Amino acid sequence: MARIQIITIIINFIFIGYISRLIVKGKLREEYAVVWIVITFFLVLFSFWRDGLDFFSKLFGVAEPPNLVFTAFIFLIMIYLLHLSQVSSKMQKSITKLTQEIALMKESAEKNTKN
Repeated sequence: MARIQIITIIINFIFIGYISRLIVKGKLREEYAVVWIVITFFLVLFSFWRDGLDFFSKLFGVAEPPNLVFTAFIFLIMIYLLHLSQVSSKMQKSITKLTQEIALMKESAEKNTKN
């Protein structure tokens, strides 16, 4: 096994441990941790299976294996950013609604204290 494979495997397992620590401390939600764990799993898989990238490159008709990696990660990043945009939009609507409700409650409380 090559030195770079060993280093990559060790770093990936340290990363999984760090993700687990963030979940336990409540700093990372489980739904987001799944994405990171799946990506790390694939990195570990290709660290052990050196010819795997060549295999998938030929399967998808990509000339150079690193191009497959960049294309796949760009696609995954775009999907993940779309998901985060949806979450952000939903939170913005909730914040606006809560702000309006608080303003109405404050106005109602001020009217009741004046009367």
